[in-house]
Amino acid sequence: MPDKPLQEQDFEPALSLGPLTLAYLDEMVEIENLSFASPWSKEAYRKELTENDLAIYVGIFYGSHLIGYAGMWKVLDEGHISNIAIHPNFRGRHFGELLLEYLKQQAILNRIERMTLEVRRSNISAQRLYKRFGFTFAGVRPHYYNDNNEDAFIYWLEIEK
Repeated sequence: MPDKPLQEQDFEPALSLGPLTLAYLDEMVEIENLSFASPWSKEAYRKELTENDLAIYVGIFYGSHLIGYAGMWKVLDEGHISNIAIHPNFRGRHFGELLLEYLKQQAILNRIERMTLEVRRSNISAQRLYKRFGFTFAGVRPHYYNDNNEDAFIYWLEIEK
């Protein structure tokens, strides 16, 4: 029997997924800056969260802290994944898969039939994730990334209902 009753601080924070709001904008921008060579600006994300009616943004939370996020634009019956990022301290734990699954569920709810994304040619770990998730290679966008003219690989996923 424990010497003292259990306290809230004795427990690990819970992991959860859900829609992103402006309350997490600063954490989102911090993760963005740690994750990408050409990060989106705080203003760009503010507009995504408040003005873009086509945007669906989800976060993965550890307790009350944002540790990753993903965004998708609904364009007719397609979902264009705009970004996926996990804080460096939390990478390698399959959180990207959780975000992709959540986006897929959002796609189904929004009657999206297929999803697409671009990924850097050099980002092998992300490509592996997308392939494991069922995305298939569909082409190349030459010199897509402005920071170093790197090619982007295009992937598509047909959503089974």
